[in-house]
Amino acid sequence: MRSETTGMIPFAGRLGGNQTFILDRSDPANAEVLQRVPDAAPNLNLREIFELRGFTEGGLWKAAIVECFGTMILVFGSTYNSLSPYIPPPTPSPTSGVFGTVAFLGPLVAACINAVLIAILIYCFGAISGAHLNPLITFATFFARLATFPRLVLYVAAQTLGGTLAGLLLRAAAGTRSFKVGGCFLFTDEPTRISSQFVIEFMGSLLLLVMAFGVGLDPRQKEIFGPALAPILVGLAAGASALCFAFSAPGSGGAALNPARCFGVFVGSHFPVWHWINWVGPLAASVLHGVVYWVVPPGSVGADQDRAVKVVPDRDEKSVEGVNHV
Repeated sequence: MRSETTGMIPFAGRLGGNQTFILDRSDPANAEVLQRVPDAAPNLNLREIFELRGFTEGGLWKAAIVECFGTMILVFGSTYNSLSPYIPPPTPSPTSGVFGTVAFLGPLVAACINAVLIAILIYCFGAISGAHLNPLITFATFFARLATFPRLVLYVAAQTLGGTLAGLLLRAAAGTRSFKVGGCFLFTDEPTRISSQFVIEFMGSLLLLVMAFGVGLDPRQKEIFGPALAPILVGLAAGASALCFAFSAPGSGGAALNPARCFGVFVGSHFPVWHWINWVGPLAASVLHGVVYWVVPPGSVGADQDRAVKVVPDRDEKSVEGVNHV
């Protein structure tokens, strides 16, 4: 199932790959591989998406194991640097507001650390599993027709298991169950309500998806910065999205952006009544993003048509007209 030219496993939903490492559907030599692994090429149809043969593919199971391992590392690293006692954040300062308190400085430091952490882990695991390490990304690639149903099931299960293991390790490292982690807490006795937290989670997830797909999964971007720079930009997108929603709502830790991360935190501490938000919000954002992705696709490669610009001389002037190249 590996590409003969790159030695990498082709997967249209590889985060940071910008659909560089995929197969051409129009090439008859790829037909056998595409029957076994339909998401080795983008733009899946319904039959290919729900082809259950993927559950018998050993390579897909190995990729899921890598997702479990990578998610465990990411969740533990990104939660331990945000660990704090289970008490409400301090009130804003009369002079500098929230910007002079740990409610802002903590997420700022964590966002910088996690941006680097996510970028490096994408480099580490991208060639093996696509480096999703986050059910949000897996949901989104599925609804964007870049991943099959078997991959969705195996990856989300593996990521959730990885988050669970990280949560148990986090509890052991903290020495207590009474702790909170940025992005995974909400004090409901504060002004922020559960409905408000859902909006924060939904919009935070949508923002991250738009940026992650724009810099890490858009085939047009490979001509600009390609897969070498894309993981860094995805990491910056994740850090910016987390910081954007981290400190404005009183008593809220901001948007989770990774259901497996908060699931692990709750395994290590306790499950609040609103924990469903961390799953329903990203899932709803993925559905909306998938609809927009289908209505206004970012472009494709291979057999699909590309837009080009041709310069046509017209007497003493030059005009530019768009032509289709098949």
